[in-house]
Amino acid sequence: MGFDNFRLPVVCFVGRKNSGKTTLMEKVIVGLTAEGLRVAAVKHDAHRFEIDHPGKDSYRFKAAGADTTVISSPAMTAVVLRHREEMPLESILSRFVEGVDIVLAEGYKASPFPKIEVHREATGEPLIHPAPHGLIAVATDERVDTAVPQLDIHDSGSIVGLIREKYLRRS
Repeated sequence: MGFDNFRLPVVCFVGRKNSGKTTLMEKVIVGLTAEGLRVAAVKHDAHRFEIDHPGKDSYRFKAAGADTTVISSPAMTAVVLRHREEMPLESILSRFVEGVDIVLAEGYKASPFPKIEVHREATGEPLIHPAPHGLIAVATDERVDTAVPQLDIHDSGSIVGLIREKYLRRS
């Protein structure tokens, strides 16, 4: 399932380590939910993460060999799947995301979805790429050489506005 076939708007926040992706995405989520929108957040982890903890029931089930572990309460449900290769964002969205107005993803710079690159001068690093596929804006605290709009990294409202204008026009 490619970007053109996916029914929900998806925007990826990409950037180098410690560029402020999580902080900015968090502020954008606050802004969108304050407008009454329902938001799904997906985080890519380039390293192996562990959500279970030794001694917990779900950890014990996984340690016993379960390929899928689900923990559910009246308020939340979490699914932990073992897989041999990385699951593409499109697969994650089609399998697990429902009942929301928009998806914000941290990472997934190679995905077909629109991207906002987060860039801070303090990292001393250049942009990931001057024009990665699908780049719609750069959120930054300095002037950078790019053909896409540059937004102030400290003004999450302008980023919410861009997302609303491009992807959330209500009929």
